[in-house]
Amino acid sequence: MTIRVGTRGSTLATTQSGQVAERLAVLTGREVDLVRIRTDGDVLTGPLSQMGGTGVFVTAIRQALLDDRCDVAVHSLKDLPTTPAPGLRVVTPARVDPRDALCARDGLTLATLPTGAKVGTGSPRRAAQLRLARPDLEIVDIRGNVDTRLARATGPDADLDAVVLAAAGLARIGRTAAVTDLLDPTLLVPAPGQGALAVEVRDEAFDDPGLAEALGALDDRSTRLAVTAERALLRRLEAGCSAPVGAHATVESGAHGDRLVLRSVVARVDGGASVRREDETDPAGGDDAATALGVRVADGLLAAGAADLAPLRETGAGA
Repeated sequence: MTIRVGTRGSTLATTQSGQVAERLAVLTGREVDLVRIRTDGDVLTGPLSQMGGTGVFVTAIRQALLDDRCDVAVHSLKDLPTTPAPGLRVVTPARVDPRDALCARDGLTLATLPTGAKVGTGSPRRAAQLRLARPDLEIVDIRGNVDTRLARATGPDADLDAVVLAAAGLARIGRTAAVTDLLDPTLLVPAPGQGALAVEVRDEAFDDPGLAEALGALDDRSTRLAVTAERALLRRLEAGCSAPVGAHATVESGAHGDRLVLRSVVARVDGGASVRREDETDPAGGDDAATALGVRVADGLLAAGAADLAPLRETGAGA
């Protein structure tokens, strides 16, 4: 039976969905087709935070999955709302580079950009942390696909000195030659889930032994624990795309065994202030320990005044 993989129609989306489709074809021995689905995020214009948040890239694909118009959906995990969708489950392939990448004219880096340089990003998180690192820069809000954004800094009609994009997305579509500076994740803390994919299926997919085995093979434990902690933090803060929140978790080995470490930041979007918190747990505790870590770090941020810096609520219900 053919496996239908739902995806957005952008170059990045079809590339990363195609990679998952190829892996599923190998693991199951079945034919796999891509089903392109148009989302509100592909149609509407303006800042993402004014279009309804992260769900604008996900809702239509999830509905196609629920309506049995596709069997598997592939999302950039950072686009996935933190509230689970009833009837659906998520598996997480191994994460790739979670860092942000500066793509600048003339090989410039964040440190060597001249005073007053114009840097484009559509992310309040990136904007806030760029202003923290370099308050002398002019941050410009931009939208568009990867190539459109790159052209703003590196094309013949460039009107910016640099743009900041996800390193993972650039790698997936073969645009790493444009990167002039990979930004340290302690300087620009990535978005929760950045660099990771979410492969979403209906619950009954696990009743199919061949597909269930393939999905199990796709799921990467270290990635799952890391993004579970990051997304638990985001859910506790009730923070979406409009809030300048960074969270980056890693499973790290040491003399006393492995540890799951979560580093986070909430910054005022003008770069005038920020709070940071870091904590760790034993990854042997699995998803529950990762979730508890995310909640604990979020509570530390709230106790330090994060809600005064960014549009957060402290009810913890998630959205």
